[in-house]
Amino acid sequence: MNTPVKRWTSHELLDLVLDPGTFTSWDSPIDLSDVEPGYRAVLEAAALKAGTDESVLTGRGEVRGRPVAVVVNEFAFLAGSIGRAAADRIASAVRRATAEGLPLLASTSSGGTRMQEGTPAFVRMVEISRALMDHRAAGLPYLVHLRHPTTGGVYASWGSLGHVTVAEPGALVGFLGPKVYEALNGRPFRPGVQVAENLAAAGVIDGVVGAEDLPAMVDLALSVLVDPPGPGALEPRPAAPIGDHAAWDSVERTRRTDRAGVRDLLAHGASGTIQLRGTDEGERDSSVLVALTRLDDQPCVVIGQDRSRQTPGHAMGPGALREARRGMRLAQELGLPLVSVIDTPGAELSPEAEERAIAGEIARCIATLTTMTVPTVSVILGQGCGGGALAFLPAQTVVATEHAWLSPLPPEGASVIVHGDVTHAAEMAQRQRVRAADLLADGVVHHVVPEVDGESPRALAVAVAAEIGTILRRSTRRAVPLGA
Repeated sequence: MNTPVKRWTSHELLDLVLDPGTFTSWDSPIDLSDVEPGYRAVLEAAALKAGTDESVLTGRGEVRGRPVAVVVNEFAFLAGSIGRAAADRIASAVRRATAEGLPLLASTSSGGTRMQEGTPAFVRMVEISRALMDHRAAGLPYLVHLRHPTTGGVYASWGSLGHVTVAEPGALVGFLGPKVYEALNGRPFRPGVQVAENLAAAGVIDGVVGAEDLPAMVDLALSVLVDPPGPGALEPRPAAPIGDHAAWDSVERTRRTDRAGVRDLLAHGASGTIQLRGTDEGERDSSVLVALTRLDDQPCVVIGQDRSRQTPGHAMGPGALREARRGMRLAQELGLPLVSVIDTPGAELSPEAEERAIAGEIARCIATLTTMTVPTVSVILGQGCGGGALAFLPAQTVVATEHAWLSPLPPEGASVIVHGDVTHAAEMAQRQRVRAADLLADGVVHHVVPEVDGESPRALAVAVAAEIGTILRRSTRRAVPLGA
């Protein structure tokens, strides 16, 4: 494992992340009057070494002009361990942040619960978690930065409850410290597992961000999670008659590799994008993209089927749908609009997908979307094939590009079922009314974005983003988060 080059102290981190002169401490002096003399001497020595009165500092400051509450571990104080006083300090800060309506940023570096205080300190992690869930239920953002090392009860409570969670490069992050594992089991822990980069690749955390880059990351996140919608700058395309295209022509167009996809939409129609990785439960599937972003200056959560990551050997599986549902939950909890982008040749069809509940995940995506109370927009950007497409479809407003299509099976599959071969695929596509024009006439979609022959992926992406921005601006106020 490559350990970080620099271990930041709590004071250094506060100076680095917060705007100069904006930090105000929320911490009351630690009362040691009832502490046993031997342990009191340990605490006093730790304070002298660390330059802090406990293993955590809390308070309020600003990051690029936005107010935030902060909770920062100090590893030099007894390995950042959390005793009763530190736990009470954290819970108190979280509750104050909730009462004052502040986003919360936590930066951890800890060996976990303080062994000198045993079970009374250990169970305090429950109270911290309770306070954090109340904070989230109020629709307030919680951002987590895991520093080297973060282990034990800290990682298994307030270190793992963020809306967005990142770790510094090379950080050791794990439930059980590798030295403890080796001592208990007589063999070393498999190397590389508890390293930030591996956890990001596995979908446990959202990314790897150095402390120097943390202010920029927080700025991006809060620009979506806190800042109000802007006026937007993109002009939607004027309504135009939809051409009487053959359905098969649209199918072939959307299968081209140079067709605009969800990444084009974010690259050319969005700003301030933070891509989230995985389910945050140890599962990741790149065929679906989840992002916090501003589409035409409208803050939202995007869940998008990434056609460029879907291949015959890597179809959109159950894990991808679970990632999408994470995005849905985030949007609902934070009161953000949800934009779902449909562009898939179909969900995974395999024994493994069946055992991992592909049908159930499609059903749960549909059920979640149909019960969301925040503004929702779905966009059929290209291919809309089968249950994988239907999982992203239900929304208050449904948009399709002119050549997008939606069908229960690929036209070739429908041809096999009806005719016993694939030669009638074009005919089946026409008969099944899969075209955007048919979807509009049948009331499946509400708006169709005209396409221009020969246009670039960028041009179509900008037109779609402009349409989404126009729809989202019709909401006169920010959505009310869950539990607010």
